Amino acid sequence: MTRKPSKTAPRPASRTGRRKSPVSATKRQAASSEHDAAERIARALETIAARLSAPSPASSAADALGHADAFIWHPDGRLAPVPRVSRVDIGLLKGIDRMRDILIENTERFANGLPANNALLWGARGMGKSSLVKAAHARINIARKPADRLKLIEIHREDIESLPALMDLLRGSHFHFIVFCDDLSFDGNDASYKSLKAVLEGGIEGRPDNVILYATSNRRHLLAREMIENERSTAINPGEAVEEKVSLSDRFGLWLGFHRCSQDEYLAMVKGYCSHFGITLADEELEREALEWSTTRGSRSGRVAWQFTQELAGRLGVRLAGK
Repeated sequence: MTRKPSKTAPRPASRTGRRKSPVSATKRQAASSEHDAAERIARALETIAARLSAPSPASSAADALGHADAFIWHPDGRLAPVPRVSRVDIGLLKGIDRMRDILIENTERFANGLPANNALLWGARGMGKSSLVKAAHARINIARKPADRLKLIEIHREDIESLPALMDLLRGSHFHFIVFCDDLSFDGNDASYKSLKAVLEGGIEGRPDNVILYATSNRRHLLAREMIENERSTAINPGEAVEEKVSLSDRFGLWLGFHRCSQDEYLAMVKGYCSHFGITLADEELEREALEWSTTRGSRSGRVAWQFTQELAGRLGVRLAGK
């Protein structure tokens, strides 16, 4: 039996009738690409022109220096003004009379254009190290004209590598500045302390005459004991390695040590706060509650005294309007 020849199915007709020329399609794509490139170039030129006409961050920061007495430094070149500084009146700082007098004298000399030392306030936590820096700044500015007022600039520990840029910004100003770093310390393999060493002393430019550095720390040498011991055990010359790290605190000419307060000093702090804010309570009851509060916290310090004062004021319905 013979097979019938199979019929081939007809091909479907093209929808467009005929295929587009590849040459014309390529030309259209090239024209579209040139148009997109031209638009991108135009937008880039507009952005560049806008940035050139806008004031630089450095000039904006320099212009803002006369508008406030305190600022926070940001590593992008911004100085953010602080309209109201959180601080304690210097008369309320008890048990640190000697450190208070030394720091105020050093700060006043600096504000008057006389030689003064960078200061490291180290020691027990909660004993008023940072409070003293802020209170001393306020004390110096009490009777000064706006053009002669001392400026306080806080730099955060994690931004310490940008300190040279801040120095460049402040160098040409007619104001005097305290650059303040709270809770300054270094751990592990953190090498940013080298930037601080160069700014304090030893760099070619050195510290500007109108800038002084105040730092607080719980450590006298700013470095963890483990960090120093690791250097001692792994270095070829242990003495030289340790000297490099310990020498950082030597760049501060003024060391002020803060130690734990006695029970009498702690009670004097509590009574000073209560008198200042108008909190009335019988002396015996006040002392008993204050000592009980410090026992539960496991320490006596200015911070603990302030926390107890807040607790007592809230319980008695007294507003701390003078804070």
